[in-house]
Amino acid sequence: MDVDLRKLRYFVAVAEELHFGRAAARLHIAQPVLSRQIRALEDELGVRLFDRDRRATALTPAGTQLLQDAPGLLSAAAALSRRVRQAAATAPVFGVAFMPGITPTGPVQTLLARHPGLDVQVVRTSWGDQAQVVLDGRADVSFVRLPVDHQGLRLLPLFTEPRVAVLPRSHRLAGKAALGIADLAGDPLLQAPDAVPEWRDLPQRSATGSAPEPRFRTVEEKLEYVAALHGVIVLPLSAAAYYTRPDVCHVPIDDIPPNQVCLAWDAAHETPLITEFAALARTHFEDGR
Repeated sequence: MDVDLRKLRYFVAVAEELHFGRAAARLHIAQPVLSRQIRALEDELGVRLFDRDRRATALTPAGTQLLQDAPGLLSAAAALSRRVRQAAATAPVFGVAFMPGITPTGPVQTLLARHPGLDVQVVRTSWGDQAQVVLDGRADVSFVRLPVDHQGLRLLPLFTEPRVAVLPRSHRLAGKAALGIADLAGDPLLQAPDAVPEWRDLPQRSATGSAPEPRFRTVEEKLEYVAALHGVIVLPLSAAAYYTRPDVCHVPIDDIPPNQVCLAWDAAHETPLITEFAALARTHFEDGR
């Protein structure tokens, strides 16, 4: 049977939200339409994907498996479409994605000087999509901050930078010259604990320091909660400097490894232009950014 990619996108939205109303709003469609499309997908696959009652929506084992496989299929389809359109373009297109705090200008300018007719498009990413942009074809290369899911990627290490704790100005540790990760054991961490394994693995971390449900999609949202005294986050130094605001501050953490910045691209679609840009990026950052 052929899988309808539109229904698959609808499924992923419901599976990630675990709420038909929120998923429908995210997709900009009516909830009854979404429910019908999910039932149609279940009929086509011959399985039940969700257990649903008045109080909750949960994935079945079949739904869990589909959620593992669907994003890769959707990304591959999107990348195929974009590569075909780019191949038909009058000028060659090269996409460069970057995380806030990372400046790709140097290697981009050098690439343009070598290829004057090249259309270089830059894309700002977030923690959630920094690697995904190369797998779904939105960019040819992406400057990423580890950790990322390495599956399907080639990674070129470029540089490291210290990590800092971002705190409200009134926090007990604000203004210190440095702190240790254990100093944050009692503070709620407003990001996925796997992003800060040193905090996650603290043996003395109290129940009040456990991470909340993953509800924050951007650093800006997290900073709002930091400023409102709901918790703390840990960021690379340049990212913390990029998001400077008067009601929060950052303090170096002196006993955890630095953050690694890499250039990432789709391992299955490495082109001569990607190889050239990777060499330019490596040279640029080795020379001191």
